[in-house]
Amino acid sequence: MPAPTALLAEDETDLLLFPALRSGWALRGQTAPVLISGQNARRTLFGTLHLRSGHLLLMERTRHRGLEFQEFLDFIRWHYRAQPVALLLDEHSSHKDEQSQSLAEDLDIQLLWLPNRSPHLNPVDHLWGFGKGAVCANWQQPSIELQVDQFMHYYATLSPTEVLRKAGLFSPEFWLHKVSHL
Repeated sequence: MPAPTALLAEDETDLLLFPALRSGWALRGQTAPVLISGQNARRTLFGTLHLRSGHLLLMERTRHRGLEFQEFLDFIRWHYRAQPVALLLDEHSSHKDEQSQSLAEDLDIQLLWLPNRSPHLNPVDHLWGFGKGAVCANWQQPSIELQVDQFMHYYATLSPTEVLRKAGLFSPEFWLHKVSHL
């Protein structure tokens, strides 16, 4: 890709109000109580990572369907309106949707497909794990809205260098180093 192209990796993640339990404790021989109540609220967070600058672009939606992905494509184009955009993404049905692909073409966003079932190749997928570990695991927030705010705040506090490091781009083994010059 020529230098002025915004080379972005894209991925989505679901945030659930009920936390993932990654650790806990109880007296030996006793069961640890796990308190949950209500329905498990869900939000989808769309994100792109600029693979050269480390800039993150995040957008929250109530679900993950073609229409929401298309809104995110509009958001990407608005944000990078002065640059060509190439978007590295997986083959989720919302991405492969005919309207999504048509909109990407209309917005002049080049779609670069990762192999099917290869989340380990997407650097944004690596980032989600850090945020979920820091914000979501082992602790239930009072509301899904507060959890989303704290999740997005976590990423806002990271420097671009920290973002690139957590995404794995500084690793000499990162697969994109072998096929391009980031």
